[in-house]
Amino acid sequence: MTLLKYNSFSIDYADRQHLALFFFVYTALRMVLEGRFNRQQMSYFQYLLFSFYSVLKWMEKLLVLLFLIYGCYAEHQDLSGKKFIIPVETSNSFVKLSGNISKPVTAMTMCQRFFTEEHRDQSLFSLATPSDPKDINLCMQSKGGYKLNIRGNSVTISGLPENRNAWISFCGTWDSKTGLTQMWANGRRSASKILKPNGPINGKPSIILGQNQGSYGGSFVASQSFVGDVTDVHFWDSVISPCQIKLYMQGKNFTPGNILNWKALEFTTGGGVFKEISDYNC
Repeated sequence: MTLLKYNSFSIDYADRQHLALFFFVYTALRMVLEGRFNRQQMSYFQYLLFSFYSVLKWMEKLLVLLFLIYGCYAEHQDLSGKKFIIPVETSNSFVKLSGNISKPVTAMTMCQRFFTEEHRDQSLFSLATPSDPKDINLCMQSKGGYKLNIRGNSVTISGLPENRNAWISFCGTWDSKTGLTQMWANGRRSASKILKPNGPINGKPSIILGQNQGSYGGSFVASQSFVGDVTDVHFWDSVISPCQIKLYMQGKNFTPGNILNWKALEFTTGGGVFKEISDYNC
């Protein structure tokens, strides 16, 4: 931790400790050599020296502790009016989201808006747990349609908007009790399908935008990556009502996600990901 810096000269915390201790000891030794300390004063000086050193060590430990606490704390950011841009096909560009999940996921709704020109398979959303890297995986297929994978079982829904070079507002829902699954795109909904009933998702999730997780938190493949813009990502641990989905589609006020909330998002990025002003609803 640098406390003082001037041109090429700098003093950090450890240097400051050592300098203070050096001058303290130097002054005391001069007083001893000059005969200005008697035995009682010398004992008192030893006590002060030990106390001073102990305080410095305590301060050092306190600073380390505060640094660790600060490093573990990630601020939730309001990304209203912002978007992530992934401009190039790579295997290392991604956005990792931290979700507020403390219990098994027995139902879900995921919504996002995306913009792309690619005509190939692209991962739109990937949620993995240590026991299964493909707990929830949503992709846009080159042959058409949206494919939702839940723990090795998948369903493909066609006939929804897949416009290139235009914003698509997308939502997908799934209920583990019944397996009922439905998708929405730009205000149009699909017929309901059955996907992986009686299969709640357990374990600490790794949530990734821009890549398909081949293993927990990694094993990305460039050919499956998303290239384009993404904004307004929300995730609920329930199937929200069709009216709420319509409000989201229309860009109106809706109840934000309780697991992922674009207005209070905790995230990290890797590779070539940019955060810019969104042109959706300009």
